[in-house]
Amino acid sequence: MRSICKCLFFLLCFGVCAIAAPAVAKALTKISGAVESKTPFSGERLFAVLDSAGGTGTWMEWDSTGVKDPSIMSVVAPSMKTVQKPQMVWVISERGKPLMAILFSKGAGEVLVFYELSALDAKPEPLKLNPEPDPQVFLRDYRQESPTVFVHLDKPNLKISISEKLIRFTYEKADKTPLRYDRDFAKKTFVEKRSEVRSYMDYFRYEYALMLRAFVQSVRGLFNWQPWHWYMDSWNHSAFIKADELEAILSKGFPPEYVTIFKTRAATGETVEFRVNGNGFFEMDIFAP
Repeated sequence: MRSICKCLFFLLCFGVCAIAAPAVAKALTKISGAVESKTPFSGERLFAVLDSAGGTGTWMEWDSTGVKDPSIMSVVAPSMKTVQKPQMVWVISERGKPLMAILFSKGAGEVLVFYELSALDAKPEPLKLNPEPDPQVFLRDYRQESPTVFVHLDKPNLKISISEKLIRFTYEKADKTPLRYDRDFAKKTFVEKRSEVRSYMDYFRYEYALMLRAFVQSVRGLFNWQPWHWYMDSWNHSAFIKADELEAILSKGFPPEYVTIFKTRAATGETVEFRVNGNGFFEMDIFAP
């Protein structure tokens, strides 16, 4: 089977890429509101409505090809059998109970229906990559800068480069307060080291969340994990940097070129790595097997 890197590389090189609500399973979801428009929502109004309902959280787009959470499918699956099929589905998890928004067509207009979910309840699965993603879906939010380099439409510092053996996401924005490394870390007491390692771990979890928003949530049809699964400890624990690994880095007493904070081998054979340098440079690499 061809690797995902090689598949995308050849697709790009040869020019293929040119860049009323349904019944609800009450135990899993409940309707919490709806906003109707007599004409299709403009992008500005659509996201204003979503932001108003979601508060300070981040809406994540549901991927129909990814892992299916039962609570989401209790609404989406029945609606797929109706005339008014879902056009878009989003989920926000940064609240007491997750909130889902589904955009339906309604006559000449649209309606955005909100559902409160009991939980995001899919059981953890190994990470997989789609062996033949559709470039027009995968790169929907990017413009082509060169045969193998793509730049985000709204964030010019966010780029994807694709070769036969590697898909690389990069984002760079210099940090006004670079991460500090304590040259005397190795001399500290056990308690002091534990406390400092926890602080650094919190910092890297924050950096990891930034990369998820920049990289994972800016593409579609690439991974089987839904965007919210990447945040869940039960899904990412084995791949995330461990406290003893971080302590070994800090004990050297000088800043490394970068820190690999997430690394896993996908069930489809690719190696996926997230790396940061503590000074505003972020990178996600997908290495072909």
